[in-house]
Amino acid sequence: MDQKTGGDGKRDPEPLEPATVLVTAGRDPFAQHGFVNTPIYRGSTVLYRNTQDFLKRAARYTYGTKGTPTTESLEIAWTELTGAAGTVLVPSGLAAISIALMSCLRAGDHLLVPDSVYRPTRNFCESILKRFGVETTYYDPLLGADIARLFKPNTRAVFTEAPGSLTFEMQDIPAIAAAAHARDAIVLMDNTWATPLFFSAHAHGVDLAIDAGTKYLSGSSDLLLGLVSANERCWRELRATFDATAFCAGPEDVFLALRGLRSMRVRLLHQQESGLAVARWLAERPEVARVLHPALESDPGHAIWKRDFTGASSLFSVMLKPMPDAAAHAFINTLTLFGIGASWGGFESLAIPFDCAPFRTATAWKPSGPTIRFHIGLEDVGDLIADLERGFAVMATATAR
Repeated sequence: MDQKTGGDGKRDPEPLEPATVLVTAGRDPFAQHGFVNTPIYRGSTVLYRNTQDFLKRAARYTYGTKGTPTTESLEIAWTELTGAAGTVLVPSGLAAISIALMSCLRAGDHLLVPDSVYRPTRNFCESILKRFGVETTYYDPLLGADIARLFKPNTRAVFTEAPGSLTFEMQDIPAIAAAAHARDAIVLMDNTWATPLFFSAHAHGVDLAIDAGTKYLSGSSDLLLGLVSANERCWRELRATFDATAFCAGPEDVFLALRGLRSMRVRLLHQQESGLAVARWLAERPEVARVLHPALESDPGHAIWKRDFTGASSLFSVMLKPMPDAAAHAFINTLTLFGIGASWGGFESLAIPFDCAPFRTATAWKPSGPTIRFHIGLEDVGDLIADLERGFAVMATATAR
């Protein structure tokens, strides 16, 4: 079935605003006996009424790996939200990155990847893709249109991520897409930070848009899910790769993602406001050398963010002034409202230390001091700031030792 249509195959006469799409897309209550939400369908075998139908696979659903009403509901909703030709659902964000790359690369191809990319993406390129004969070159994420000089005759695809993982460099996606398309290359983007609500990847030239539903689509840190949406150019190959690998998301996770989808905009808007409030407060602290957040006017990538994005995530980083790593760790360990965890996008705030220097290869990562990534959840901003105040007090004591 065309993923751009609803469960009854009808299209709305006029395009709806994203807030309305989040509530209505992918739902067909009267196909579910009037229940508002599409229930969890667990199943592998699909029965046919006769041998003729079986031989022709004449059924809306043919086998569990090909789709169920639960997965179809989220696929339709995400396709409508992203303005894509179609969407596939896989078990994690990294799985989404993997299947997107596998769908457009062959042995002998060359791939361009930003040096600021999510580290598991780099690991996949350096292990699986390398093993299968794909060459990867890492590039300065700030190149923009100048990326054209890195193209080789066999360059097949350009991977992007804006802002960059951990370090939050803003990439000029339209300029990169124009350079890539002029050479018939495919553009992929990890759009997890902004989601389709804050950045319309396909409208800015991206062919394959990747989102980790584990983050904001869940909102509760209780599921693993990846989504890849494709434009008309790449949809057929993406779906064929998905069908060939049967890389399916679990029905319970898809159901939880559908539930989270309906409230995602409300949560993102609230967390954007809270995240900016905390980021601006941190920018004034004497211990902080710089806040890495593209929505701040002081950020080098702010102009690109303001031009292309309609909102900001609740994830950002800070560079501290020179001090022992132990002092930064003492600061994090003191916090009571910030968990120490690798993911983000949920209702709870998080803080983790990081250091990109060991694995960046195209650009040097030389922060002024220790670096910390923050995710701001749904807690009261005043309580979060009070918690950070206590952490800075402990940092001062640890720095003085």
